[in-house]
Amino acid sequence: MNVEKILTHLEKKHPGEVEYLQAVREVLETIEEVYNENPKYEEYKIIERLVEPDRILTFKVPWIDDQGNTQLNLGYRVEFNNAIGPYKGGLRFHPSVNLSILKFLGFEQIFKNSLTSLPMGGGKGGSDFDPKGKSDKEVMRFCQSFMTELVRLIGPDTDVPAGDIGVGGREIGYLFGYYKKLTRHHDGVLTGKGLNWGGSLIRPEATGFGGVYFVHHMLENAKIDIKCKRVAISGFGNVAWGAALKMTELGAKVVAISGPDGYILDEAGISGEKINYMLDLRASNQDIVAPYAQKFAGAKFFAGKKPWEAKCEIALPCATQNELNGDDAKLLVSNGCICVGEISNMGCTPEAIEFLQSKKILYAPGKAVNAGGVAVSGLEMTQNSAHLNWSAEEVDKKLFDIMTNIHVACIKYGTGKDGYVNYVKGANIAGFLKVADAMLDQGII
Repeated sequence: MNVEKILTHLEKKHPGEVEYLQAVREVLETIEEVYNENPKYEEYKIIERLVEPDRILTFKVPWIDDQGNTQLNLGYRVEFNNAIGPYKGGLRFHPSVNLSILKFLGFEQIFKNSLTSLPMGGGKGGSDFDPKGKSDKEVMRFCQSFMTELVRLIGPDTDVPAGDIGVGGREIGYLFGYYKKLTRHHDGVLTGKGLNWGGSLIRPEATGFGGVYFVHHMLENAKIDIKCKRVAISGFGNVAWGAALKMTELGAKVVAISGPDGYILDEAGISGEKINYMLDLRASNQDIVAPYAQKFAGAKFFAGKKPWEAKCEIALPCATQNELNGDDAKLLVSNGCICVGEISNMGCTPEAIEFLQSKKILYAPGKAVNAGGVAVSGLEMTQNSAHLNWSAEEVDKKLFDIMTNIHVACIKYGTGKDGYVNYVKGANIAGFLKVADAMLDQGII
């Protein structure tokens, strides 16, 4: 495999898709050695087949707002690879959504789902629709229009979407309701469902919980105690909330959260009522964290700033892609940070990753750290298929075991001669080998 040749070819075929090309480069550069050790991978053109989606559906989504005006958005579903199971990946409703972002997310999802060891392939979808500021009826009408096209692709054993940014319980409910009307099937075609109609316990917390379990394993492997460590988190939604809750349970001290408007520094620690207030902020639909400083004495709000300037030992990006850059990484390290766990997808830029690894900082990529969300989605699929419900304790135990096994795989393939664990390499190789070998077994299709 010639990485640069492949990337040059992809750049010509898909110009301007920077997020997708960034994700492909990271994987190819880390798996090159193991790829070249198996001549069959080259013979069967595994990489060339893996980096291109199986199919992409792009469609218009017309809907009527509350004033009776016709609105129009674009919808997408990217089915990337189903070598080890049905396509699985979230739907994102956000103005920033475009094909490059969805292809990067779908490509990452292949390896993330492989790491969970559950039978799930990789996919992603969404729309440039913004649910913020919309009434429930407007969101419902949009979701119903979106599902009239999406229904052509999805099914419980074919393609199983879930939620993502902008797609929570409300949106999943409207999508599922219309799917059920169109197909007359009540099955596990969507995950993130309501608990009273097929959802799984701890699904809202799963990504944050799983991320913290993985970070805890990283620290344990390095013989570092998580207790009393200062934690900075970006975001304040379900993922950040779950991470803050579990970090606090394990004895760490969350001191910073953030939103698009800036970040909160709370030296007293964000715990108890303060963690619950994060959900109130999200429910307000304002997408700002500034009110936190008004509600809790001693907390400070820094407008337009990132939480990475706060002194911390552990940094957890929980918001969006490329949110932590090279300068942020340098600032974190200068302030004593020893561990960065991406709970967002591709939350760090390549410059940030290179710097963190050069300083031997514990760093792990989103495809490993944030796999807890899709893991519990997979567990929801199992519960739906078997027509049963597991307790929160049962689901949490299975989630912990999955994150433990992912960490073991990263250690196996990512530990260098000096003992430093390159979690990016470990996660990419472990995820790739399972998918590539499945593709070999199934022939050229």
